[in-house]
Amino acid sequence: MQLFKTIKNNSLFVNILYTNILIFILINLLHVIGFLLEKELGLIHYLGVSANLETLSKKPWTIISYMFVHIDFLHLFVNLFWLYFGGKIFIQYLSQKQLLSTYIMGGILGSIIYIIAFNVFPVFDNIKEYSLAVGASASVLAILFAIASYVPNYSINLTLLGSIKLKHIAIIAFIIDILSIPKGNAGGHIAHIGGALYGYIYILMLKRRININYFIEQIILLLSPSSIKKHKKYENDYEYNARKKNEEKEINKILEKISRSGYDSLSSKEKEILFKYK
Repeated sequence: MQLFKTIKNNSLFVNILYTNILIFILINLLHVIGFLLEKELGLIHYLGVSANLETLSKKPWTIISYMFVHIDFLHLFVNLFWLYFGGKIFIQYLSQKQLLSTYIMGGILGSIIYIIAFNVFPVFDNIKEYSLAVGASASVLAILFAIASYVPNYSINLTLLGSIKLKHIAIIAFIIDILSIPKGNAGGHIAHIGGALYGYIYILMLKRRININYFIEQIILLLSPSSIKKHKKYENDYEYNARKKNEEKEINKILEKISRSGYDSLSSKEKEILFKYK
């Protein structure tokens, strides 16, 4: 089918957008069919993450699946808007692989913070048994906070407000989520905070040459079509030495570019090469 060929050939960033949209359509189509047949066909209980530890133990995959699930169109639209906004800036400076791994890890930490909060704070005692969290907000905020931490002074021109720095947008979003906890969707706002914290911590550690996304990035590489198709080839001494020499030349060119124009002049591909080999 043409749709699946399009998804296969697109970037990881675009495919995250497609995945959220396709799951939204599927969930709502099943809801319509269930309504007509007077049957419960909803997927939410199989995809949303529960704060109830017993329920969670039976559906552990929901810690990941929930971050691609939306029921309401406005919820989907807002999350994809922020994902597109933050993601476009993210991939100017970092790689697609880093974007996907930050999306997943931010969503995971968001769900963990949500689960802990609902089992620690007494205000949630009466609702944690049937509470479910869905949506990409924690993952989206992880990406937004990651890039806001990486290039905090990146300026955005807004029609009514004029120029505003990316770090200020992130701080405003964080404050709004904290203040919104008592006003409804407390679990969602708590998860958002977890995602935002992950994005900040990820870049903080990355600047110190510690990649806390490493494990999930290796899984992404293993599952990528190019890795699945590629057979392992053993190098002889000549091939190994030639490859190492080419890598050294590539690194030297990048280091020379940094000395001439600074680190920010590097492309996302050059930065990925530098982090890989240094």
